Amino acid sequence: MTPLLSIVGWSSAGKTELLCKLVSGLKSRGYRVAAIKHTPHGFQVDIPGKDSWRLLEAGSDAVVVSSPERMARFAMVDRDKELEELASDLGASFDIVIGEGFKSTKAPKIEVYSKGEGKGLMCQPAELVAIATDEPLDVPVWQCSRDDAPKIIDLVVKRFLRKEGEDEVFLTVNGSSVPVGSFMKKIIVKVLVGMASALKEVEEVRSLEISIRPGKSN
Repeated sequence: MTPLLSIVGWSSAGKTELLCKLVSGLKSRGYRVAAIKHTPHGFQVDIPGKDSWRLLEAGSDAVVVSSPERMARFAMVDRDKELEELASDLGASFDIVIGEGFKSTKAPKIEVYSKGEGKGLMCQPAELVAIATDEPLDVPVWQCSRDDAPKIIDLVVKRFLRKEGEDEVFLTVNGSSVPVGSFMKKIIVKVLVGMASALKEVEEVRSLEISIRPGKSN
């Protein structure tokens, strides 16, 4: 599945600032990055009276607003979704998905720490792959300055992003990502890419996505 990473920390520690630096730095290196921000207090991004708001009020489960420059998707939900579910909804066209504020996720985390907060770490050291901090901490976790974004980006690339030439296979069943072992990955790539390459309309297979919704048995 697409690598997931969450930026966590107490309020005003600098999570959004670090997330923006990571997105910008990874993009400059040629990676496709998706960012997902979590807020526990609810928010309003649609405006009452606008067409997207009217369509949601009419009962649509999801509304997509599209223009030549950008696209937005609005959907009604009945609970607070986990980072893994939201990343699955985005599809497999990104090299990495980075969340902010998903402290309960099982995905790897980088905690942003500020001594000015007067609090300890939000997460247990075992949950963290790194700490971006303004003072050294006596914990067995890789650490660097919050201001040293290039160093953190190097760590993210080394730990989470695939090597050149490595095949990627993502399998989602009933909305949940399912791990694919190396043997199964080889079979899927060989069979599906081989079949697609045989189609006369296809010149080169750069990516391939298949969605199957089995019919109901009689």
